Amino acid sequence: MNKQTNILVVSRTEEQETVMNQLKTAQLVVVFGMGLTLMSCGQGGDGMNSAQAQQGTGTAFVAPTVFQAAGPTVASIQNTVDQYRTALGAANNGNTPGPLPKDSGHREINWDGGGNVDATTAPVTPFNTFLNTRGAQFTTPGTGLSQAPPSGGPQGGLATLFNNPTYGAIFSTFSPLRLFTPVDSNITEALFFVPGSNGTVPAKVSGFGAVFTDVDLPDGSGPGNTNGNRKASTLIECFGTDGALLFSSSVPASPGNGSLSFIGIVFADARIARVQITSGDAAPGPNDDGTHDIVMMDDFFYGEPQQIQPIP
Repeated sequence: MNKQTNILVVSRTEEQETVMNQLKTAQLVVVFGMGLTLMSCGQGGDGMNSAQAQQGTGTAFVAPTVFQAAGPTVASIQNTVDQYRTALGAANNGNTPGPLPKDSGHREINWDGGGNVDATTAPVTPFNTFLNTRGAQFTTPGTGLSQAPPSGGPQGGLATLFNNPTYGAIFSTFSPLRLFTPVDSNITEALFFVPGSNGTVPAKVSGFGAVFTDVDLPDGSGPGNTNGNRKASTLIECFGTDGALLFSSSVPASPGNGSLSFIGIVFADARIARVQITSGDAAPGPNDDGTHDIVMMDDFFYGEPQQIQPIP
């Protein structure tokens, strides 16, 4: 969590461990056993001023609600994901053209083509498959972004895409059959547009969440500093319309092959214009071992895109 946000952070893993790291004076309400963190800021002080400036809103800072969970199976995160869907707006608006009201529901992308497509798509950037239908565009500084099953299908899946047979066994899916990944990079960026505008009407969303597979390493150093002072293995960052950082957090880890992790945030209003995801601490290709934490992405969830109004 970015230390400028004047927030107390609570994480929850499958083993029901609760870890609290108080960054500055804060007020906190937690619903235990639900993977849900409700966060609100303390009053005044430099922390409030920096957080307010960070959002670029000119008004009092209001922290997002954060949902996070991690564990070895789909069941480990399912309840938290369902709660997050409800917080965004329970209805999945699918491919319905916009503009739709913010409280009309949310959008989802699961990369699966209805759950029966096992083809590996060629890497491309920008990735515009869902630009017109669901108002989301994805880019990477690498070669491109690809959808693929862990293994199999006519092109061999991730195992063939990255020429690494171990990838067929170490990743699992939240929704079968495919995962999503950058190629030659571990960075993915998301921009939002009004669905049906084919990318001509920029938009902002109230929240964004994502499922990851095989996040092994948490933020910080290894036992006895054996891995050095490493950065977060997997990170999500949300930015406002003015480019200011609104939220930043490492993704909860669950050691072991095929684990699943989820993090999602939601603000009271639509203010997220761009999201940057760092998936793993290295671009896919090497073995997932003590030197590299290779991570793939699955389902994305985000609030109904709202048109960005021009500044008068």
